[in-house]
Amino acid sequence: MQIITVEELRQRKNAGEELYILDVREPAEYAEVNMGATLIPLGLVMNGQIDEIEDWKDKEVIVHCRSGKRSLQACMILEQMGFANTKNLEGGILAWVA
Repeated sequence: MQIITVEELRQRKNAGEELYILDVREPAEYAEVNMGATLIPLGLVMNGQIDEIEDWKDKEVIVHCRSGKRSLQACMILEQMGFANTKNLEGGILAWVA
């Protein structure tokens, strides 16, 4: 797992790059503010309920949550499930909206 900064992610999104972004917050948090990422709450990731992103295993997967702690945990779990290239968004959605 690596780290990606908000600035780097914003540049890549603005450049129109195809990105695989996973939000591991809860649905209520996602409803408040989101960047259009695929939502799979951490609890579902922990239970292996990730059918929606199974085909991302060979992609760079950028994971975020509110502040970066849940996404760090999700990155480690995803790596154990065979995801080879996970990146944790430093500071999470709080840094994204700041």
